[in-house]
Amino acid sequence: MTKKVSEEEQRRALERLDRFSYWTDSNIRVPFTKFRFGLSPLIGLIPGIGDFAGLILSLYVLYEARKVGADGKVQRKMIRNMLIEFVGGLTPVLGDAFDAVYKANTRNTEILRAYLYRELGEIPPKKFPWMIFILLSLSLVILLVVIVLLVF
Repeated sequence: MTKKVSEEEQRRALERLDRFSYWTDSNIRVPFTKFRFGLSPLIGLIPGIGDFAGLILSLYVLYEARKVGADGKVQRKMIRNMLIEFVGGLTPVLGDAFDAVYKANTRNTEILRAYLYRELGEIPPKKFPWMIFILLSLSLVILLVVIVLLVF
């Protein structure tokens, strides 16, 4: 059962989540690069409790989703992202790098944003899928290198 909240409440929730996601996932920029990370991977560096503390922080996004009446499917997607980041973050050092790249809070905020846009009957702004473009480009380059090596 989803509860109905006003459009203004939904927009305020997204503003809060945008700020939260910024601080946890992307408020620190690596000098001379475009790569950003937030407090979440730094908290994950604390031995023993860091990843668990990050998981607890991520529950805030789920709380906001429940508050605005997101359906069960949306909440399950969010929980899946939280668990992926938690389990991925358990590996020492590499897990913290994974946290810095995966950005579950930002992903979950975008899932909720898409859901709320659908609820409001609006079309969400399209974002160019850069990661897919980069992976396809790299795959093509690797394939070309393999073909060239096989031919010569």
